[in-house]
Amino acid sequence: MFIMSTPVLLPYRGIMPTIHPTAFIAPGAVIIGDVEIGAESSVWFGCVVRGDTNKIRIGERTNIQDGTVIHVASDELEGIAKGYFPVGGHPTLIGDDVTIGHMALLHACTVESNAFIGMKATVMDAAKVESGCVLAAGALLPPGKIAASGELWMGNPAKFCRKLSDEDLAQFGSRSGQYARLAQEYRKEKTNG
Repeated sequence: MFIMSTPVLLPYRGIMPTIHPTAFIAPGAVIIGDVEIGAESSVWFGCVVRGDTNKIRIGERTNIQDGTVIHVASDELEGIAKGYFPVGGHPTLIGDDVTIGHMALLHACTVESNAFIGMKATVMDAAKVESGCVLAAGALLPPGKIAASGELWMGNPAKFCRKLSDEDLAQFGSRSGQYARLAQEYRKEKTNG
């Protein structure tokens, strides 16, 4: 039986991913090219983070859960002609203390610190999820759309649903903190095993 015990880290055009020593990258995750991952962040099983034609930046204590795909846009793609993203392409920028649910897809977008992306949600080119925003499970945020701070967005295409309550907002820190602690447990198991 084959058991993958390490993540796959690959260069692209001579650029290797840069991963903070306290970050946890699960076995079976694939990280490629111009990618930087901050302290105490985690990239879980089966994720692909591909910074080939542009860069990907992931902040501190951010968790990217199982099966998620993160990619970028190049200015060489035909989407420019359709106005989906600006000339020069678009990187994917993810802030601190972000939770990204299982099997999400983030493509050439920005997710600010303290945002929450639900399971199987999609964020498209040049779209932005602002700090303190929740993009619900299964939602699709179209190219160039901005989901504002303190709001819940749902649907396909995603639309504003309601303002978040103080109780909703209070959960942001606990989610990212739980995953940061879990990632450190996995790091210890990997080191001891």
